[in-house]
Amino acid sequence: MKWIKGTTSEILAVLKKEQKHTQEDNSQVEEQVRSIIQQVILTGDQALKEYSSIFDQVELGTLSVSKESIDSAYERVEKEVITALEAAKENIISYHKKQKQYDFMDTEKTGVLRGQLVLPLNRVGVYVPGGTAAYPSSVLMNVLPAKIAGVAEIIMVTPPSKEGIPDVILAAAKIAGVDKVFQIGGAQAIAALAYGTESIPKIDKIVGPGNIYVATAKKQVFGTVGIDMIAGPSEIGILADDTANPVYIAADLLSQAEHDTLARAILVTNSMTLAKQVEKEIQQQLLTLPRKKIAEFAIEHHGQLIIVESIEDMFTVMNEIAPEHLEVQLADPISYLHKIKNAGSIFLGAYTSEPVGDYFSGTNHVLPTSGTAKFYSPLGVYDFVKYSQVTYYTKEALADAKDAIALLARKEGLEGHARAVEYRFK
Repeated sequence: MKWIKGTTSEILAVLKKEQKHTQEDNSQVEEQVRSIIQQVILTGDQALKEYSSIFDQVELGTLSVSKESIDSAYERVEKEVITALEAAKENIISYHKKQKQYDFMDTEKTGVLRGQLVLPLNRVGVYVPGGTAAYPSSVLMNVLPAKIAGVAEIIMVTPPSKEGIPDVILAAAKIAGVDKVFQIGGAQAIAALAYGTESIPKIDKIVGPGNIYVATAKKQVFGTVGIDMIAGPSEIGILADDTANPVYIAADLLSQAEHDTLARAILVTNSMTLAKQVEKEIQQQLLTLPRKKIAEFAIEHHGQLIIVESIEDMFTVMNEIAPEHLEVQLADPISYLHKIKNAGSIFLGAYTSEPVGDYFSGTNHVLPTSGTAKFYSPLGVYDFVKYSQVTYYTKEALADAKDAIALLARKEGLEGHARAVEYRFK
């Protein structure tokens, strides 16, 4: 892990320089993704099958996954796993239903009605990653808020493989209430959702994480459809003082490092002793970690032990990092909640490890990364609705307002706007 020590301003300068250095030139990826999208637009299902052959080494006869296949997969999954997924579903629903917003109508001015309609999106596409691990929890986290919002149809896409889509992914789709599942992945899946093909309906918004090709494709189709966010590598930031347990901290840092080789694991502390203990404990725990190679690379290249002078400095530095996951392992952690300005999901105390939120507490694990927690929020019910404004004026109410409206319109040089009001009183 990299050690960073100094004054707050010195540490922030180092972090800023590193952030600039890691902003790679992705022009080659951008061009490749653009080509894939265009090919999907031109040849639809044919392009999807060809790309599956090239990228996934799978020859697909059909893109859709049948209801019978989904039901069979559900039956093959261990009963205790189904029970755990159902319990997680219950927690996700109980948390997210509190995010639901409702219409309002305001009649406080005589003759005027102003309001807002909260309207669910019609059709949403959910991308579920394949690759080195299966993520049934991502299915629940992306689909259930959309169901609560009232989305009419939810389409799930996930990469094919020679072994088939993992049973647990299809079981999670059944539990969450996905309407249709297609076995396509990568940039081509994003293109298919955005523009539609013979088999796959065009959707209104795409949600869900993916690799750099998926993220780039989402960025390129934004505007044609909505997207949730551009997800980068997973990351965790931990704030801890000398009361914290180094064993817990090491385990939590590794829980993110094992995601992929680009994952970031960061400890910010005012205790040099704790930092040394954590570093030693990480090496010890790595010895028995099944995904050791991935986690070890991430820790070595993207792990950071940041030493500051005070608890106040800890929050200043971490607010600048704006981590996807933030753990606060300080004495009386709740009392520090007001000091947190930028974080995707916050975990308070020694017994609220980040995986609690990943799988079970009900809070969402689709979160802003790469510092975007400064302006993005976790995925929620609000991501699956749109808002329409409502206005109604009686003739008497418009008569009271017409002079002010016409004056402002002419001030902007828009005579037609002024006349559109005034002609009603000729």
